Amino acid sequence: MGEKNIIIGTRGSPLALRQSKWVKEALAEAHPRLQFEMEIIKTTGDRILDCPLSAVGGKGLFVKEIEEALLDRRIDMAVHSMKDMPGDLPEGLMIGAVPVREDPRDVFVSRDHRLLKDIPDQERIGTSSLRRKAQLLHQRPDFQIVSIRGNLDTRIKKIESEGLAGVVLAAAGIHRMGLQMKVSQYLEFEISLPAVGQGALALEIREADLRLKNLLGVINHQATALCTQAERSFLNRLQGGCQVPIAGHAWIQGERIIMKGLIADLDGQELYTDQFEGPLTEPSALGVRLAERLLLTGGKEVLARIYGKMA
Repeated sequence: MGEKNIIIGTRGSPLALRQSKWVKEALAEAHPRLQFEMEIIKTTGDRILDCPLSAVGGKGLFVKEIEEALLDRRIDMAVHSMKDMPGDLPEGLMIGAVPVREDPRDVFVSRDHRLLKDIPDQERIGTSSLRRKAQLLHQRPDFQIVSIRGNLDTRIKKIESEGLAGVVLAAAGIHRMGLQMKVSQYLEFEISLPAVGQGALALEIREADLRLKNLLGVINHQATALCTQAERSFLNRLQGGCQVPIAGHAWIQGERIIMKGLIADLDGQELYTDQFEGPLTEPSALGVRLAERLLLTGGKEVLARIYGKMA
């Protein structure tokens, strides 16, 4: 990292660029003597658009090439959507800061702005996520779930081009792209519990780069960092990725972190959910304990069957 030149690695999608530009501007305002540049890096997930993520490796597809650029010192930091990141990081890398989280919920974008409950039987709903698919089918086993990929605009346009009743997307991306008017319904956690880290950004750096970690402190949001730490330890304990319907979301209430977690089978027939809480000082332990409770109450058998099918 040059004395006055910090290179930020990012994917090239409109949403990734919007997120990285926000980070760049916030850092530039806080550190006016430094220069921040963005470098676009094409990831495997950006190149493979014709099949579901779960079929080609899931989590990590949107971060691997960017992490390689970090390790090779071609960039100094990376901006990721937290939910794209696997539970464990490559040796030598760390999350240097976590900005304040956007709305973590899923949203339903539908034809004629209909609510989910008003969609007729057997209609086609689009989503690229097994987590969303399982929870939708748990609520409405009559739905036909259609796998869709692409950026936000592309997925919304598929309502018309693919004859869908609607699509399920992340509220955070919708908000960051200024597309709130498209939302038909915000889905509460009882309908669709979010992905681990949903709505949060992760600023990844090299572990040895303590100077940059200190510089990033100005946009680190401690509450979001603690909650996502609990969520990521939950994900890591379950060894979960995009191939498995796992959900988890933590929030702070007073001096406690509360976290809700979910494991489901692929068609949503079996769905296990639990909630646990712990002190602010032990977010990682909270995530692990919640994961272990879910494994003991039926989640272990569900995961074993899913991984068995994939073997």
